[in-house]
Amino acid sequence: MTDFQTQALLHLEAADPGLPNPRVIPTLSGAADVPHDFGGKTCRVRLLSWAEGEALAGSNLSPGWQSRLGALVARMDLGFRGFSHPAQNRRLLWDLQEAASLRDFVADIPDAGHRALATRALEYFAEEVSPRLAGLRPQVIHNDLNPHNVVVDPADPTRIVGVIDFGDIVHAPLVQEVGTACAYLLTEEAEPLAGPAGFLAGYTQALPLTAEEIALIPGLIMTRMAMTLTITGFRSKLQPENATYILRNAPRAARGLSTLAGREMDEMVAFLAAACRSADA
Repeated sequence: MTDFQTQALLHLEAADPGLPNPRVIPTLSGAADVPHDFGGKTCRVRLLSWAEGEALAGSNLSPGWQSRLGALVARMDLGFRGFSHPAQNRRLLWDLQEAASLRDFVADIPDAGHRALATRALEYFAEEVSPRLAGLRPQVIHNDLNPHNVVVDPADPTRIVGVIDFGDIVHAPLVQEVGTACAYLLTEEAEPLAGPAGFLAGYTQALPLTAEEIALIPGLIMTRMAMTLTITGFRSKLQPENATYILRNAPRAARGLSTLAGREMDEMVAFLAAACRSADA
């Protein structure tokens, strides 16, 4: 897994040197990492460059930043094209493709209302999204573009200086990247999907999505939020001393899931499809 992440970063650097991803700093002999003994256990040690800035999650951003983020993520996904690794098909808890298997853990969500929302979303995924997702174009993706993994310049928060934490990279349908990122972009304004629409406008200008892919985005957004509630609920019970950190994204996920649960799926798809068409115009 360490080598999977290392090789992914090296591939991105070669494919698009302008991407603000961490750089692998080679050893004096030119190796990407080295073995090191830690008390009788051999581990791989590597050095990555540092991104100076602050997390997107804590920034005061001007309108339109979602489009710039979408354009950058599209560049990264284009950079991943052609990359493969023996570890890319590992099973991962945060892989949307695995969402149906999380239904047994919904009971760990402390709030009854949130449990009901997560159950509904995961059932919808299993019945409506998963069968269609499997036939869509796959590739290696970052898979965790939440606001804590995007670093911006404090003096100019619209300037992204780092996309970090490649620990959840996986080989999956490309649209999973979009659905995962958009799950963290819902707003509490008049149109909650304005953030995802802005992201899609920037993303599809560089990397167009098919109608079949766009049709699954609302369901993928809801699935990711249900996964956030389920996984963090389960892990906070295992590690109560770290619950504050583990549950940091749960309130936003619960609000977003509650908001979208009252919307018609066709209406949401049409709204996001219009954002994609405006990018093509």
